[in-house]
Parts: sequence; C-alpha cells; structure tokens
Amino acid sequence: MRRRQRIPWPLLALMALAALAACSRPPADDAGRKARVYELFAGYRKDFPQAPEMPAEEAVALAGRGELLPIDVREPAERAVSTLPGAVTAKDYLADPGRFAGKKAVAYCTIGYRSGVWAQQEALAGRAVANLAGGLLGWLHAGGTLVDAKGAPTKTVHVYGRTWDLAPTGYVSVW
Repeated sequence: MRRRQRIPWPLLALMALAALAACSRPPADDAGRKARVYELFAGYRKDFPQAPEMPAEEAVALAGRGELLPIDVREPAERAVSTLPGAVTAKDYLADPGRFAGKKAVAYCTIGYRSGVWAQQEALAGRAVANLAGGLLGWLHAGGTLVDAKGAPTKTVHVYGRTWDLAPTGYVSVW
C-alpha cells in the first residue's frame, strides 16, 4: 500500500497566501481591468434586478451632449477625491428631482453595487433613475473623465478598496 505524502502546513499556508496575492493584483492591461470590472458587476446585478441600467458608453455620450445627470451615491470622503463632471449627490437630487427635468438621471458608485441598490429603490418609488453599469470604473473605461472637488480635471479616483483597484492605467487609485 502506497502512503500519501502530506504537505506541511507552513508550506500550505504559503501557497494559499501566494494564490491570494496573485488573485488580488489588478490585471496589468486596461482590457483585463475593464473585463474584471464587468465580471464583478455581473455578479452584483442579482441584488438589484429591478434597477434600470445604462451602459457606460451611453452615459459618456449623453454627458458629451449635456443630457446626463450623474447622481453620486458614494460617501463624502469618496466624492472629495473626484466625481463625474456635473454630478450631484443623491440627497441633492431627492430634494427636488423636478429641477433636473430634461436630463437622463444615472446613479453611480465605484462599480455599480451601491448605486444599483439605490436605483432600484428609486425605480420602485416611480423615479426614472438608471444605474451606471460598471459604475465610475465603467465610466473611465468608456473614456469618461473625472473632476476634483474644485471642478478641475483629475486622474485620481477613489476605488473603495483593493478589490476594485481597476481604474485604467494612468489613474491614481486611492481607498
């Protein structure tokens, strides 16, 4: 009878850490990063099935024509780093949704989870708010830009955490 050789636990732990480190690193190229954004987003969608959705490319095109109202549902510390140009907070939007008539409202967060939950609540309340597919990261991969708290263009983006460190190359991610 052949005896199975056991791997020592320190070696197993080291192998597990190496695997975890390899999985937590963002892909090196923008195509891989974009694919990972949409892979994560696809996994989140089940939690907000009634939220209307807007592709990032459509949002960028609408913004270019002045027809988009981005609604930032992120925390103040995240918004302080950067936002989509022309973004308002969820609180500002809800204070008077009518003042934004004529624009397509789209909620966003880092990748689209928090904004998907919020957009679904708004849809159930009868307000026409879509969720930005892929969130702020999808926006960037579609060619969108960011502004800082003073409205100046910026390449710094708050990505919420290491898992979502998937901004296109050339951007500085913070969390």
